[in-house]
Amino acid sequence: MQGNIACAEGAIAAGCRFFGGYPITPSTEIAEHMAAKLPRIDGVFIQMEDELASMASIIGASWTGMRSMTATSGPGFSLMMENIGFAVMTETPCVVVNIQRGGPSTGQPTMGAQGDMMQCRFGSHGDYSVIALSPASVQEMYELTVKAFNLADEFRVPVFLMSDEIVGHMRERIDIPDQVPIIPRKPLQKGTLPFHPDADLVPGFPQFGEGYGVHVTGLTHDERGYPCATSPGLHENLVMRLVNKIESARDRIADYSITNPEAETVFVTYGPPARSVEQVVRDLGRDDIGHLRLRVVWPFPESALKLFASAKQFLVPEMNMGQVAREIERHVDQPVIPIPKLGGNLHSPDELKARLEVLH
Repeated sequence: MQGNIACAEGAIAAGCRFFGGYPITPSTEIAEHMAAKLPRIDGVFIQMEDELASMASIIGASWTGMRSMTATSGPGFSLMMENIGFAVMTETPCVVVNIQRGGPSTGQPTMGAQGDMMQCRFGSHGDYSVIALSPASVQEMYELTVKAFNLADEFRVPVFLMSDEIVGHMRERIDIPDQVPIIPRKPLQKGTLPFHPDADLVPGFPQFGEGYGVHVTGLTHDERGYPCATSPGLHENLVMRLVNKIESARDRIADYSITNPEAETVFVTYGPPARSVEQVVRDLGRDDIGHLRLRVVWPFPESALKLFASAKQFLVPEMNMGQVAREIERHVDQPVIPIPKLGGNLHSPDELKARLEVLH
């Protein structure tokens, strides 16, 4: 199965019944597959006039109780940023798939990249935290799409599947389970307010059409949802909660794997570069070469870096100029060595082995 199709199938298995999107290379196969499949299962597909409207449509669909998704690539992702901020402020669960390509601007529409990782984290204005997953295989395109919907509903937040052209257009054999785990939204309890948080800082969800009169606004709002944009204290409390409901669950959200935790030289990867590093580790068979492979990039699992107690250096191959490498530098005292790669080609195992020879 192709990666993009696996993403669409994972979304359907997870209960996604609304897709609002606009075609853009290299993500278009997701929209095409959803357009063909959703009407057959009482779902709704809408091709919107642009990516601004696509993001707006999945926000609206989510408030009716539907699991909703859109898919895009770099230029469309840029256009979605204002409404992504609206989804954060209104605590609207939804899934945004970004099949990354080379940028800036139109760039390389048919080539892979990982240049949107910091835009995903900080692209909309203001302070907030997000959840972003990064698959390295077609199997993970399916599995992490399912996981994205569960995380979106659990934390009432837009969740990003940050894939790329390489995995999106790759074809591999995958295993499709008979059913997938589904974590439903926490309902709003009677007598509570729609934006009043529980102990986990996440409010119950007051679905439209279920008897609740809810005011949904991007303005700073109180626990009723009513605008109150001139109160410094209220704004600070609201924004801090939006951040902390994600950051306080950082370890629970984390998803990664570790190879050779006693290693002195440690690769840190996410997405397709993980495949090349795994090949290097297999080929060399050396215990002094370790690998931290991230499936969830944001919130960044900084505690995982400390599991490499003997590490003397961290190597970070990325298909950008070192976006996540800068994040790693914030959390470790050892040297962090970016291995950037631009132009659309993946790091080859031989390139990474050559870099290891230089370092040793």
